[in-house]
Amino acid sequence: MSVDSGSTSMAARLGIKPGMVVQELGWDEDADEDLRDSVVELAGGDMVDEDSDEVADVVLLWWREEDGDLIDALVDSIASLAEDGVVWLLVPKSGRPGHVEPGDVTEAAPTAGLQQTSSISAAKDWSGIRLVTPKAARSRR
Repeated sequence: MSVDSGSTSMAARLGIKPGMVVQELGWDEDADEDLRDSVVELAGGDMVDEDSDEVADVVLLWWREEDGDLIDALVDSIASLAEDGVVWLLVPKSGRPGHVEPGDVTEAAPTAGLQQTSSISAAKDWSGIRLVTPKAARSRR
């Protein structure tokens, strides 16, 4: 399979590298297939789901306003995350159905034990919010 540099740049912006284990949570029919395909291509293997026992380097969490409790979802997203792993919270962009207010993420992340580091335009209709465990918390794991 040839790798299209345009699509793999989507995954590269998320820090995906060949050989990484990427866990996907919260997939639904509205998830961006181009982004998903680029992650699979660049990582070199299928994403794992919530039932996997593998330690994930990156978790892609698709989240919409109506999906329930964001804190619970974030706590679940770090259950199998590697010590230096990253959670990408993927939320619909402003004006799209299911948009999540930035303040909701700002409030939920620290409660779940995560710290927001950056935000990007991850795909046409999706924003990506990069979340990590704070360094102090990592050293106690």
